[in-house]
This record gives sequence, C-alpha cells and structure tokens, in this order.
Amino acid sequence: MAQVFPTKANLMATQKSLELARQGFELMDRKRSILVREMMQLVDEAKQVESQIGDVYRAAYEALRLANITLGLCGNFARSVPVDTSLDARGKSVMGVEIPLLSLPQTAAEPHYGFHRTNSYLDEAFRKFNEAKALTVRLAETQASIFRLADAVKKTQKRANALQNILIPQFEATVKFITEALDEKEREDFTRLKVVKNTKQRAAAEGR
Repeated sequence: MAQVFPTKANLMATQKSLELARQGFELMDRKRSILVREMMQLVDEAKQVESQIGDVYRAAYEALRLANITLGLCGNFARSVPVDTSLDARGKSVMGVEIPLLSLPQTAAEPHYGFHRTNSYLDEAFRKFNEAKALTVRLAETQASIFRLADAVKKTQKRANALQNILIPQFEATVKFITEALDEKEREDFTRLKVVKNTKQRAAAEGR
C-alpha cells in the first residue's frame, strides 16, 4: 500500500476509487460470463459442424475416387468449374469483441460440365464438394469466433483478477488506514480539548 496522508479528502477520494474498482470488477465478471456463454454455444456448434463435415468429405472423396476409376482422371472436368468468389465476410460485436460473420449465397449446385461424357459418380462428387464448401465456411466462421472469444475471456479474466486481488484490497487497506488514523486523531483532539477545559475550570475555581 502506498503511503497516503490521512485526510478526509484522501479518504473520500480513496472510497470513490474503491467503489469504481468494485463496479469495474462486476462489469468485467459479467462480461466474462457473457463471453464464456457465447463461446460455449459456438463450441457446441463447431462440434456439430465437424461431425457433419467429416462425413461429407468422406462421401465426396469416395465419389471422386469412383469417378476417377470409371472416367479416368477428372482434372479436365474440375477445370470447367469456375472459382467461387461469392463469399461475404462481415463482423459483429459481442461485448466489444469483433467476431466474423461469413456467408456463402446458397445457389443450385449446377454442374458446369457436359453430361454425355460423365456419370453419376462425378455428379455426386460435385454435389458433395459443394456441400463441404458450405460447411467449411460455417466451420471457419465458428472456429475464428471461438478463438477471438477465448482470447477476450482470457484478457477479461486477467483484468478482473487484477481488480479483485490487487486494486480492491489495496483501496480497502488504504480506507482502513485513513479511517483508523482519523479516528485516532479525533480521540486525541477530544482528549486534548477535555484537558484544556479542565485546566481552565480549575484556574477559574482557584481565581475565585
């Protein structure tokens, strides 16, 4: 505790700082709870997407394997599919934490190759990889959000701990020190005034 001169002004200033520190801790604790709740919801969503995306990718690669077996290597067909640039990236704020919002317009998965030299295996691979693309966008959004929220939770917890374990006890100790010092000074002043009063009364009695 830094040495503070025990005055009423310093007592009031320290009490105000203590109140602000307590309010700050309450806000940090509430923010941490909200961020953790948001993060856990996203963790559940990420687990669900991960389980789906694994099955979709396995089905997609199996269909592609069968297409390669029956049609030969499908590189020429793949090159006929245009690059998708429709991904939209935005953001939203959760308790001051910016998390990404990714969206991929849902359009009909129409093959860009002819049907006279292909078969259903290639169609299935095309359809499954489109499905995997959408799930990958969802997973990327969710995982990035979890990472940012986890980092914010860590920082918020650190600040809350600093308030709870360092600043608030320091302010409480300072308030206690100043209060006790002022009380002691008040008792000394009272005793001194009482002695002066008694002295004056004795002097007055002796003068009569």
